[in-house]
Amino acid sequence: MFTGIVEELGRVERVERGPDSVVLHLHGPTVVADAAPGASIAVNGVCLTVTGHDTATFTVDVMQESLDRSSLGALQPGSPVNLERAMRADGRFGGHVVQGHVDATTTCLGRTPGENWEVVTFALPPALAPYVVAKGSITLDGVSLTVSRLGAQDFDVSLIPTTLAATTLGALPVGGLVNVEVDVIAKYVERLLAPRTTPEVPA
Repeated sequence: MFTGIVEELGRVERVERGPDSVVLHLHGPTVVADAAPGASIAVNGVCLTVTGHDTATFTVDVMQESLDRSSLGALQPGSPVNLERAMRADGRFGGHVVQGHVDATTTCLGRTPGENWEVVTFALPPALAPYVVAKGSITLDGVSLTVSRLGAQDFDVSLIPTTLAATTLGALPVGGLVNVEVDVIAKYVERLLAPRTTPEVPA
């Protein structure tokens, strides 16, 4: 589990493309400092498993399912990436519950600079609309954010200077893609309230 508090702005060193998978070689000395093979690191919001590492870089395998649901397939050498290690059980919970299971991608529609912040507008994928609420939590490229405005087909987030400087969202162009993970609590509520379609299993 993650919290959406990016620890490091990493960088893609190398990309090995296979027929239905990708191996990413990533530079991230902070997140790799205590890593071991099998550790989980979120890369632009996608939970991936460390397959090898040294003191500054690590490798991860990205399977077809992740390539289909996320923007990781578009990464190139030199691309910046948001990195976060899995949360420790005794850690401070700074963001919200983030699984690293991306639901979809969406597009940046516009950016409106403010005095000390920037309002960024994104398209609202219709399939995710029921799970997005004003003032609720949403994860974009692994960054825990609050929905500051919700429209019928789009939504805004307001980025403070730290987020602009320390994550990929600061340089995201209009038209750029981000990975979206909605709040998992909304999914559980929907599931619990849905009519039962199968009989309960007897005890």
